[in-house]
Amino acid sequence: MPKVLYSPASPYSAKVRMAAAFAGIDLSAETIDTNADPALLIDNNPLGKIPVLLTDEGQPVYDSRAIIQYLNRESRNALFPRNPLKRLEAERLEALADGLCDCLLAQVYERRFRPEEKIHTPWIDRQWEKATRVLDSLNANPPGLPKKITAGQIALRACLGYLDLRFAGQWERGRTRLTRWTKRFDDKFPELVPYLPQ
Repeated sequence: MPKVLYSPASPYSAKVRMAAAFAGIDLSAETIDTNADPALLIDNNPLGKIPVLLTDEGQPVYDSRAIIQYLNRESRNALFPRNPLKRLEAERLEALADGLCDCLLAQVYERRFRPEEKIHTPWIDRQWEKATRVLDSLNANPPGLPKKITAGQIALRACLGYLDLRFAGQWERGRTRLTRWTKRFDDKFPELVPYLPQ
């Protein structure tokens, strides 16, 4: 059985685990502390980043988007439409959700790893500005939720789960369409909820 090295709080890990569950691919999972640089992680991804998928053959696949592509091939296109335009739409939504996560994590890491006197507030403000632009755009035009969702919708739900974890009370106001979208997603796909960031 393939194994994923992950962190419970990571939105990228959540995306991969949710996608595997949706695609019907069983994964074993091992929690990793990236700050400790464990050999299991470093030996399989010299970047020391999670998630990392270890295939049945022991081959590592890293970066959540590369893992998603691997899962899509293994599941015979369970995560992306075959139609090129619809596939591009799904890939674009995944990229937008991942980019939003990048902005959020930049803020978290700035506060977590720098001494208080060295925290660069303009950098944090700039990342939040990018994040709010994305959230406003998604709120104005939330993606559909058909029975067969894509990696794009899964990535977005994982990202919004990370917002709930780290930025609760800071992102929801004025974005009722997007908050309703998360509830509809959870109601339609309750089996994916346990994999959200926590």
